[in-house]
Amino acid sequence: MCTLRFRDFLYKNVNKFIEFLYPALCPLCSAPVSTHGELCGDCWSCFDWISGPKCKCCGYPFPDDYEPNEKSMCPICAAGKNELDYIRAACVYDDFSRTAMLPFKHAGQIKYAKFMSRAMIWALRDLDISPDIVMPVPLAAKRLFKRGYNQATLLARPISNVYKAKLDLDSVHRQYRENMGHKTHAQRLQHIRGVFSVIKPENIRGKKILLVDDVMTSGATLTELGRVLRHAGASAVYGVVFCRVVRLD
Repeated sequence: MCTLRFRDFLYKNVNKFIEFLYPALCPLCSAPVSTHGELCGDCWSCFDWISGPKCKCCGYPFPDDYEPNEKSMCPICAAGKNELDYIRAACVYDDFSRTAMLPFKHAGQIKYAKFMSRAMIWALRDLDISPDIVMPVPLAAKRLFKRGYNQATLLARPISNVYKAKLDLDSVHRQYRENMGHKTHAQRLQHIRGVFSVIKPENIRGKKILLVDDVMTSGATLTELGRVLRHAGASAVYGVVFCRVVRLD
């Protein structure tokens, strides 16, 4: 009995003990915060969060003075050129978000995943979706070996937990190709064409799939993966990223 009570005591107080040893600090600036993994107020305010009017389909932010309606769409979605049912992004890719994204993606700063995934869940708040599968955008084996981790998988795990959906890591294979660099949107679409292949179609057929990635530049990657999943029989394909490039013209 005493042993059980001692175990209960340890279980209930383990988080307090960890916080005593390792105080909660902002992952970006190390300022004290109330919860491990969250941002301090100053860092939070530096991100350009997408919270105003936006395209109902892809979430592209409109100017703050734009008065949207329930059918408001960007030109790409209005023209029917978006392969996904919905896309959402937590923030704009700019100078500040880049200071978090690049170390997270290339320098092993995986501690950023917690606040990023929380922000992505927040970005999905206006969508009534119930995905069967949460799928991080796959990395090619060569790039995964070199980097040591798939940053999209780190973001996808907590999102799959929130939606109580299966985390799918092996139904789609990605071929290795060089980075797309500063290619145009049309060049990116051509470059990534055919890079994804569904190797377990039985996992995809009839399923609603939420794709997860870190950053959306032109949308070519999500577009191609969405096309492939649709062809394999997915009933719906959504996408969410932490940040996306927004044209300023």
